[in-house]
Amino acid sequence: MGVDGKIGIDLGGTKIEGVLLGTEGEVRAQLRRPSPRGDYDATISAIGEVVAALEAGTGISASIGIGKPGSIAPRTGLVQGANSTWLNARPLGRDLEAHLGRPVRLANDANCFALSEAVDGAGEGARSVFGIIIGTGCGGGLAVNGQFIDGPNAIGGEWGHNPLPWARADEHPGPVCWCGRIGCMETWVSGTGLAADHRRQAGQDLTAEEIAASAAAGDAAAQATLARHADRLARGLAHVVNIFDPTVVVLGGGLSNLGHLYPELPRLAKPYVFADEPHIVIRPPKWGDASGVRGAARLW
Repeated sequence: MGVDGKIGIDLGGTKIEGVLLGTEGEVRAQLRRPSPRGDYDATISAIGEVVAALEAGTGISASIGIGKPGSIAPRTGLVQGANSTWLNARPLGRDLEAHLGRPVRLANDANCFALSEAVDGAGEGARSVFGIIIGTGCGGGLAVNGQFIDGPNAIGGEWGHNPLPWARADEHPGPVCWCGRIGCMETWVSGTGLAADHRRQAGQDLTAEEIAASAAAGDAAAQATLARHADRLARGLAHVVNIFDPTVVVLGGGLSNLGHLYPELPRLAKPYVFADEPHIVIRPPKWGDASGVRGAARLW
């Protein structure tokens, strides 16, 4: 079989999603399965099973692109900075190529998201896109002219492990992050960070989805939690706008479903942006939670 399709894999902390695109970009097959948490070897095997299932019965042998948390350290080829910590310091690319028997390309999942939305998504036609993933973690990817921007350290767009900017007295020093630092954006604005903040302030152990539902039902404590979250997310966004000044910002991940963020974030970020009349365009993802996997397929 010749290579006449593109497989994209989105390796998340809770799920592995795969898609097989044909030569015209049409979806030929897709599936989703839970991620093996905490087990590196099982993760390799699970990706192999997803690839085999996508190709089964199609007659297609595809190129394989994989979006994953963290990045590949350029000098060692090992995973770095993944919140799925069992991947860190492991040669994921080499092990996958050995298991699958063909080359693979890997990129940060937020870079794949930004690439997808820049090419034919909510940022199509925009010169520059900042893609934000706010879900279990907090990631970011930068794209210019339809190509994501990386760098010599393979960390382009990694805003989630910068500190919360313009921190207030009650936000200092901030929660301890899994990365070992204190007060990272991820500890404040991810879904887990949102839930932790609500637990500290309201004494209720709820998921981000449950907090949103309680707020919609009129619960004042949940509404206050969402207001703090939006304010912190806006400050973090303003910090990126002051450096990168993207044409379009696209939100992804589970918290991108919080509809109040789209009108609120530009308003809340405005006082922190170093411009007389800031113009910030924020959009939901065109491809929803399938955007990252589509971007992974486009790595080839």
